[in-house]
Amino acid sequence: MPKLRIIPLGGLGEIGKNMTVFEYGNDLIVVDCGSVFPRQDMLGIDLVIPDIAYLTHNKERVRAYLFTHGHEDHIGAVPYVMKQVPAPIYGTKLTCALIQGKLTEHNIDGIPMQVVRPRDIVNIGAFSVQFIKVSHSIAGACAMAITCPAGTVIVTGDFKIDYTPIDGEVTDLNTLAAWGSKGVLALLADSTNVERPGYTMSEKKIGETFHSLFKEATGRIIIAMFASNIHRIQQVVDNCIEFGRKICFVGRSMVNVTKLAMEIGELKIPPDVYLDIGDLDCYHDDEIVVMTTGSQGEPMSGLTRMANSEHRKLQIRQGDMVIISASPIPGNEIMVSRIIDRLYRCGANVIYNRIADVHVSGHACQEELKLMQALVKPKYFIPVHGEYRMLRRHAQLAQSMGMSPDHTIILELGQGLELSQDEASITGPIQTGDVMVDGLGVGDVGNVVLRDRKHLSQDGLIIVVVGVSRETGKVTSGPELISRGFVYVRENEELIEASRNVAMSVLARYDRIDQSDWTSIKNGIKDEIHTYLFNLIKRNPMILPIIMET
Repeated sequence: MPKLRIIPLGGLGEIGKNMTVFEYGNDLIVVDCGSVFPRQDMLGIDLVIPDIAYLTHNKERVRAYLFTHGHEDHIGAVPYVMKQVPAPIYGTKLTCALIQGKLTEHNIDGIPMQVVRPRDIVNIGAFSVQFIKVSHSIAGACAMAITCPAGTVIVTGDFKIDYTPIDGEVTDLNTLAAWGSKGVLALLADSTNVERPGYTMSEKKIGETFHSLFKEATGRIIIAMFASNIHRIQQVVDNCIEFGRKICFVGRSMVNVTKLAMEIGELKIPPDVYLDIGDLDCYHDDEIVVMTTGSQGEPMSGLTRMANSEHRKLQIRQGDMVIISASPIPGNEIMVSRIIDRLYRCGANVIYNRIADVHVSGHACQEELKLMQALVKPKYFIPVHGEYRMLRRHAQLAQSMGMSPDHTIILELGQGLELSQDEASITGPIQTGDVMVDGLGVGDVGNVVLRDRKHLSQDGLIIVVVGVSRETGKVTSGPELISRGFVYVRENEELIEASRNVAMSVLARYDRIDQSDWTSIKNGIKDEIHTYLFNLIKRNPMILPIIMET
C-alpha cells in the first residue's frame, strides 16, 4: 500500500509562508498557500512566497488547494501560484472571498472555487477532507481532518480555544475528539504561542476594553489594527452604536476587506453609522471613530501618514486617542516604537498592548495546545507554524503528555515525511526556499541582486565614464566620475580628482584601446580605485566603469 507523504514548502523554521503538500499515490493536495513580509536585509522586496518547484514538477497531479483561513501568511501567494499550477480552491466564505479579490486584482479567472462550511466533507482523489471549526483572529478559520487509505491527519491551522467568541461559534472540540476516538495517524499543530504558558485571552475581553476607552474619550478615536480581524471591527462598530459615534475606514486593505465582509454578511454596520472620509469635517471630534491600517508601523500605512502629516484628509492632533490594537510582528518592533513616539509628539493619547488589553493573540498557548493533543491522541506528532525553537518546545510539550520521542517529528524545509500505520520516515532533499516578489517580477531577484543592493545601500556607487575613439583607439573624453550615495562631490573634489587620476593611470598603459581590451581595463579601474579608496578612507563603494565608443 502506498504511504502518505507530507511535504512542507513553507511555515517551518519561520513565521509565515505556510504551505504543505499531502500526497498519496497519484493524488496531491495543498493546504494553504501563504506569503511572508520580507526580512530587513531583503532590500526593495515587496513579498516572499514559497518555492513551488515541487508543484510545477508534479503539476498534473495537483488536485486542489484547501485553505484553513484568510490571513496573508496562508493565502498571500495564491495569485502567484495559480498562474503556474492552477487547481480548484476550497475554503470558507470569507476565505474564498479574500482569495477571489486577490485573483481578480491579478486578472486571473477560470479557477473553480467551492465555499465550504464547518463539518463539510469534500472528496478529492484519494483524499477525504473534513473542515472543523476553530477560533482565530479572523472569521472562517478551520482545522482539517485529511483522510486517505494510510490514515487520518489533523491539521489545526492557526487556532486558539475561545469559549466566548464574538460570533458565538466555539472551537468544535466534539468533532476533534470524535476523530481522536477513531484514531488519528498524525497531528500537525500550530506552534506560534507554545512559549506562552496558560490560556490565550478571549476576544471578548477586547470589547470590554474598547467600551472603557470609548467611555473616557473626549475627542476623535483612531484605531489601528489588522484589516482581517472582522470580529474586532464588529466590536468597535457595536461601541460606536452605543456611544453615538460614526465610523470611517482608512487604508486600502481596511476599506477593501470591510467592504467585502459587509457584502457577504460577516460584518454588520448600520448605514447611519458608516461615514465616508470626505464627510469627517461635518462632525464634531467626539462623534468620530477612524479605523485604519498601520498597526505594524508600515511606512506607507494610513496611521504612519497621519502621524507624519502626509495624509491628504487626516492628521493626528492634540486630543486624539490612538489605539494600536495589535502586537508587533517579530522584526517590526522598532518601527512600531517609532510610530508610537511620533504619535505622542503629535499630542495624541496612545493606547497600546503594554498599557491596556487592546489586543489578544489568535494562537493557542500551552494549555490549549495540551487540550488539542489530549483530544486528538495522534500516533505521530509534527509541530508546524513556528521558528525552530518553537517547534522544539512544542515537541517537548507533546512528550510531557506521554507522546513517544520516536513519534515526535520535527521537520525542516527540504524534508518530506512518509507515513503509514507501521512507520514514519524522513525523505528528501526536496527543493524549497524563498521566492522574492519585487513589483511585477517574481523570482527574478536572487541572492546576487540582493547582495548588490546591500552593497549600494551601505557604500554607494561610483560610475567611471570613459569615451574612446573608434578610429584611433585614443581616449576622447573622461574619465568622468559620478558619485551616488558615496560622497557629495562638491565637498570632496580632491578625493574625486585623485580617484580620476587613478583611472587615468590605468588607461595610460594602453597605446591603443580596442574592444578586446575593455574587460581588462574595466577590471583594472575597478580594482585600483577600490584599493585607493579603501586604503585612504576605509570605504568600499560599488565601482562601475563604462567605456563608450565615440
